[in-house]
Amino acid sequence: MSTVHRGTLVLFFLLIGTPTASMGKSVRPNLIVIMADDLSSVHMGLYGDHKAPTPHLDRLAREGAWFCTCWATPICSPSRAQIMTGRFATRTGWYHNGMRPSGPLASKHLTIGEVFRKHGYATAVVGKWQIPGTQDEHGFDEHYMWLGSDNRKKTLSRQFDGPVEPKEASQPGRLPRYWHPAIVQDGKLVKTGPDDYGPELSVDFICDFVTRNKQKPFFVYFPMCLPHESWDFENRKHGYLPCPEVDSAGRRTGKKTQPTLAANVRYIDHMVGRITARVDELGLRNRTVVMFTTDNGTQGDLSGKGAYGKNQLESERGPRVPMVVNGPGIVKRLGERTELVQFADILPTCAELAGIRIPADNPLDGVSFAGLLRGEAFYRPREWIFSYYREKRWIRSRQFLLDGNGDLWDCGDSRDERTYKRADPRTNPAAKAALARFQDVLKGLPAPKAGRNKKRRN
Repeated sequence: MSTVHRGTLVLFFLLIGTPTASMGKSVRPNLIVIMADDLSSVHMGLYGDHKAPTPHLDRLAREGAWFCTCWATPICSPSRAQIMTGRFATRTGWYHNGMRPSGPLASKHLTIGEVFRKHGYATAVVGKWQIPGTQDEHGFDEHYMWLGSDNRKKTLSRQFDGPVEPKEASQPGRLPRYWHPAIVQDGKLVKTGPDDYGPELSVDFICDFVTRNKQKPFFVYFPMCLPHESWDFENRKHGYLPCPEVDSAGRRTGKKTQPTLAANVRYIDHMVGRITARVDELGLRNRTVVMFTTDNGTQGDLSGKGAYGKNQLESERGPRVPMVVNGPGIVKRLGERTELVQFADILPTCAELAGIRIPADNPLDGVSFAGLLRGEAFYRPREWIFSYYREKRWIRSRQFLLDGNGDLWDCGDSRDERTYKRADPRTNPAAKAALARFQDVLKGLPAPKAGRNKKRRN
């Protein structure tokens, strides 16, 4: 494979910032990368689901850019590894939650946190970690994490005074991430109670962090827990947990929402609105880039009849995720975009926006799309994007898609996998040419040997 390296790096979705002529060369942008957990773009109001309105994300998209075709991987950890390194699993070995190296990413790869911290940024990671090793060794000055995905769970969980899943549950001892959450801040357990809501506390921390660091550039990576199906013991049988109900001013009413995916999506939008409002209050919006995405498709659909996207091999339901980028004074008002982007591109895009050069001895698989965001006429979009799940691989161009089952699809001009049609290369010359091109590219992106993987939940 020909790896495109632009000497840049940074973010997956995913808030970004970068210097522009109007800002002045001495001003370095702030970056905030937000990534929801288990959410397909088709289940968001911005992308057409009227059950889940997202007014804050709609505004960010309208005043910035939103991408119809952004790819992660169909499962959690490999998507996180791409964001952290700008590299595919062909370099990192992270093909699946249960098919990955045991050591920290930072032991062999330059991470996005390290890149920003080394260049004078205040760095923080908030939410769900799910990576071996500590947050500090991956480049983050501060962390505020769900303990259920923290590497110190064995020692700190004994101090947690809240509920855990009973022994008869499928995940006995599972610590809650939502109501009465188990949270660790900079290595110490946070005292929480039954009325505390984990995602809300995460946003409280982010708002405090950006306030404390308003005089210097900051980089925030927020891989949140929502809307991942609840594994909290008190409501496992009913799918998603309720969120706090908020009024039109964003204040808690004291009630809770219905336990639905749509309610979770609406609350995600509320959290994005809180973060951007704080940035506005601090007078930092013109030099702050915000990026929003999700780690993979939705686990289960709104009717509860089965998996919609996560772990799915057909079409692009598993890897296709939303991508919104906003940054007044940095990102042009581009609106809806059909260019192909993917998680490996986040690091080089953020780096270029921040004016950071990646060392030549650290080649990336990602391609920066900072030029597009800045409205540069000479920007050249990707010809293809790539994803994987164990030994399965996906690749697509603007028109054609080869999915994890090995089936070829003609996407036409659509960016909605529900409308794609199967393509037969035996009768369709364009499909035949596309398949030949895909096969040539995949020779440089070999699949791992199929084998048994350790089952790992998240």
